[in-house]
Amino acid sequence: MGRIGEVQAPVATRDALARGRLRASLVPDLLVEARRIVNTVIAGWHGRRKRGIGENFWQFRPYVEGDSSRIDWRRSARDDHTYVRDREWEAAHTVWLWADPSPSMLYKSAAASVSKESRALVLALALAELLSRSGERIAWPGLTDPFTARNGAERIAAQLSHAAGLPAKPDLSAIRRFCDIVLVSDFLDPVEDTMAWLDVLARHGVRAHLIEVADPAEETFPYAGRTEFTDPETGDKLTAGRAEMLAEEYRLLYRARREELAAWCKRLGWSYTVNHTDRLASEALVRVHLAMTADGTNFGRAVA
Repeated sequence: MGRIGEVQAPVATRDALARGRLRASLVPDLLVEARRIVNTVIAGWHGRRKRGIGENFWQFRPYVEGDSSRIDWRRSARDDHTYVRDREWEAAHTVWLWADPSPSMLYKSAAASVSKESRALVLALALAELLSRSGERIAWPGLTDPFTARNGAERIAAQLSHAAGLPAKPDLSAIRRFCDIVLVSDFLDPVEDTMAWLDVLARHGVRAHLIEVADPAEETFPYAGRTEFTDPETGDKLTAGRAEMLAEEYRLLYRARREELAAWCKRLGWSYTVNHTDRLASEALVRVHLAMTADGTNFGRAVA
């Protein structure tokens, strides 16, 4: 039968410099793709502005009996309604973004149009673009400090292009309370390892949004006959005489990993979204936006 999937990098998995150069060559095209996706969802993307204490005007709204806000008589004189002037709530807030650079993200099956790494970078850059346009501070752990700029996606893309080697799991201990972080990965590590890595965020009161990027072949396991499997992280190989005999147990373990991680996120008030590489990237952006603007009561459900 034909080849089911392949690793997209024509280099050794441990060659960090070669992988960095490959990423640098991809980033400009991925930035263009991210901006194209942003233009399809920007009409429904609203900032997380709130009414509260601040100096900047936000909106006029109709007066309601018992409202403690000051009536704006000049605006009210224009028609038969009474209006109050709301100011915008001001609070320092940073959204951290991260896309998994590990070798397992290079996988792409025949059923997908892009590799997991490409999809993860597009999602991260698209979020950077959307958040920058909304006036949010953004940052990338181990790459940039928090900053505010209208060209935030372009600045992060430039940093990624020049990064010789990025850690598989960056240090998250500097991220503090009242921040959000969006983590885009396949999350194929043992669940206990992922929880241990992200536990510092829970202890610091950080709200996290996990986007699991999944290739359709990873869920369906469409392999049959004699098949050799290679671990992209270690290079270890496993040869199965009849791969189809492993399918049922594999699928159970694959789903169990996702469900356990999603349930853990729900207990912490975090969001968990699944995005398949044969589906639109914009679907994940919409779901993450809803999670970031929600009050946290419905977080944690794994949405495919």
